[in-house]
Amino acid sequence: MAGASKPRRMILNAFSMNCVSHIQQGMWTREDTRQVEFGSLDPWIELAKVAEKGCFDTIFLADVIGLYDNYKGTANTSFREAMQVPVNDPMLLIPAMASVTEHLGFAFTSSVLQAHPFTFARQLSTLDHLSKGRVAWNVVTSYLPNAGTNLGFGGLPTHEERYGRAEEYLEVIYKLLEGSWADDAVIDDRERRVYVDPDRVRPIDHHGPYYDVAGPHLSAPSLQRTPVLFQAGMSERGRDFAAQHAECVFVVGSSRSGRSIAADLHTRAQSYGRATTDLKLIGGVAPIVGSTEAEAMAKRDEYERDLSIEAGLAHISGNIGADLGDIDPDQPLDTFRTERVQGFVKNLLDSAPPGTRTMGDLIKSNLAGAWLVGSAEQIADELQRRFENGLDGFNLTYTVTPGTFVDFVEGVVPILQERGLVQSEYEAGSLRQKLFGKDRLPTTHPAATFRF
Repeated sequence: MAGASKPRRMILNAFSMNCVSHIQQGMWTREDTRQVEFGSLDPWIELAKVAEKGCFDTIFLADVIGLYDNYKGTANTSFREAMQVPVNDPMLLIPAMASVTEHLGFAFTSSVLQAHPFTFARQLSTLDHLSKGRVAWNVVTSYLPNAGTNLGFGGLPTHEERYGRAEEYLEVIYKLLEGSWADDAVIDDRERRVYVDPDRVRPIDHHGPYYDVAGPHLSAPSLQRTPVLFQAGMSERGRDFAAQHAECVFVVGSSRSGRSIAADLHTRAQSYGRATTDLKLIGGVAPIVGSTEAEAMAKRDEYERDLSIEAGLAHISGNIGADLGDIDPDQPLDTFRTERVQGFVKNLLDSAPPGTRTMGDLIKSNLAGAWLVGSAEQIADELQRRFENGLDGFNLTYTVTPGTFVDFVEGVVPILQERGLVQSEYEAGSLRQKLFGKDRLPTTHPAATFRF
C-alpha cells in the first residue's frame, strides 16, 4: 500500500565519477578497466545494465568543479595522473543510462555553488520526467578552493557561509518544485484548448540574502517533484544539515562507527520532527571479490602494485586542505618526522599495519583502506555485519570498471538475496517509492511546508 512503512533492506549503489580516475588512483593504466573510455556513452550504458542486473538501487555519480591543485603547490600531478581531471558533467549521462534501464535510479552530485537554483530546478524536473522518477540529487557545498575561484567567489566561501547558502538554495528549490504548481495544474484539455490552468500555477517571490527568484517554476511537476536527496557532510554543521534535509546520508568513517553515527543522525532528525525511518545511512566500501579468499588476496596484491602513491598524495592533499608534497615515499616509518599537518600524519602513522616499512607502503595501504577483500561469502558476511550495526546500505567503489561491479553482482548479490538482505526484483514506481514507499517527500520534511 502506498505510504506504508517498508521493511528494512540493504541499499546498493554503484559509486563512480565521469572522469578517468575516481578513488583508487593509478588503476586507469590497466588493460581490464574502461576508465579511459569515460567520455563515450558505451561504458556507461554497460555499467547501467550491470547495475540493473544486480538489482542495485542507483548508480551514484560523484563530481567536483575544481582542481586538486595544492599538492606541491600545483595541479601538475592531478593532470599527469588523471586524478579527477579531466572530469565531465555527471548529469548528462543520466538520460542515456535511463533509456536502457527500467528501474535503476541515478544519483548525481551538484554543488550549491555551481548553478543558480532557478536553472537547476528545471534541470532536476527535466531529469525526473525523462527517467520517470528515478533521479536523486547529492547536495554538496564544495571543498576545493579552485572551485570557488572558478565560480567567481574569489576563493572558497567559508564553511559556515557555504551551508548558509545551501539552506537558502534548498528553500528556493523546494518553493519551485513543491509549491509553484498544483498537482492538477496540467489539464491537457484539447477540446477547450487549455493545457495548463493558469490559476493553478503561482510565482514564489523569494527574496533572501543570496537569491531573488520570482518564479513560477517553468516545468510541470514530475513524479517525485523533488528528487531523492543525498548528502555527505560529516562535520557538525554537515550532520545537522543532513538531519534536516537529507533522505540518504553518505557516511565516511570506520566500519565500527556505524551505530554511533546512526544514533547521532537519528537523534538530530527527530529534533526536526522527522522519523528515523526517513533517513538511510550509506557507507562506502570497495569490494575485491574472489572465488576463494586466496584468489581475492592475490587480486588485491596485483591491484596494489598499480596504485599511484603520487596521485594518492595529491588526492589526500586536496581532501584535507594541506600540501603533503614533503612526504618522501621511500623514508622509513621509524625515522619519519614532520611539523606539518601533525594530526593527519599522526593518524596515518597510527594506522600502519604490522610490517609496514616505508611511508610509501603506508600511503598505499591507506589508499587501499576501503578495500574489502575476500570470497563472495566473506564479503556478504561483512556487509551483513555492518548493516546490522546501523548502516542501511553501501556505495560500492570500483577498482576496475565494470569488473569490480560484475564480480560483485555475480558473486555477492546472490548470497545477499538468498539471505533476504537485498531486493531480488524491483518494485514498480519512482526511486523514492522503492526506497521509502512513497513518491513524494513526507509531510515531516521541510519541503512539505512550501507545497501548493
